[in-house]
Amino acid sequence: MLNGPCGYIEKGNVYCLLYETNTKDIVVEEMAKFLRESRIGKALTNKTVVYESHVRTFWNSARYEESDKSIYSAIRKKDENGKYVDLEMKFNVGDLRRVLELGDTENDPTIMSKRLAKGMWCRMGFTGHINGKMTKTSFSNAYKFLMHYVVHSLSHRKGAYDETSDYIMNIITSLMLNRHYNVSQLIFEYMKENIKDGNDRCIMYPRCIMMMINDQFKDLPKRNDDILELRNMTTETITRVIKGDDERTKRMTCRISNPAYVAPENDKWRHENSSSDDE
Repeated sequence: MLNGPCGYIEKGNVYCLLYETNTKDIVVEEMAKFLRESRIGKALTNKTVVYESHVRTFWNSARYEESDKSIYSAIRKKDENGKYVDLEMKFNVGDLRRVLELGDTENDPTIMSKRLAKGMWCRMGFTGHINGKMTKTSFSNAYKFLMHYVVHSLSHRKGAYDETSDYIMNIITSLMLNRHYNVSQLIFEYMKENIKDGNDRCIMYPRCIMMMINDQFKDLPKRNDDILELRNMTTETITRVIKGDDERTKRMTCRISNPAYVAPENDKWRHENSSSDDE
């Protein structure tokens, strides 16, 4: 079962160290608290150990069935006689939502207007060209930290060092404005696309897949020499991301500073009666 179409391993989807003790009294303290308490908090911080043979076996045999909108696969283990047997695995977007505790619903949107997202860029203090690329270095350290952590934890590809994709910015925008957004469906769709790539598929979302495997199988063999080493976010990561002084420090805004923040109506990125970017 280890032989199959999967080649390289996408070593994104890492966990993020966001403990209060690691971020206290530094520029990202408020941002780290916001992420810990957000609806993607578990998806960011869960420290599930990934075993390469299990996630590789999953992706090698994974298929999508439109009839029940589910992903099917097989996981291999030895039976009581020492023979390898394949155990069927199946999950849909609802299962993914439950295990990752993403807090969205099937009725939440998966698209967002570019105008809304770019308006939010400006409120976050973006210093680049508004019609250019979204780069982390165009923000103050706290917002750079926010984007770096969401990118490396939830992206389907490891991606470029500095550039941030549209859908990651949509996730961030939805969190900050307290808007509905279907992160579960988004992740599930990228899993489906990977399956459709056939022999070009990769081992994608290794930590999320291991969480799904652990949810269904409690007694799989797990060996230390099979652990997939991921470059998880640690205290050293925080130090590296916020290295250097901010040329322009941007105050925390929206739901970061106000947990009871109510989303503006329609595609607005600020309330009509607001005269401050810090509302």
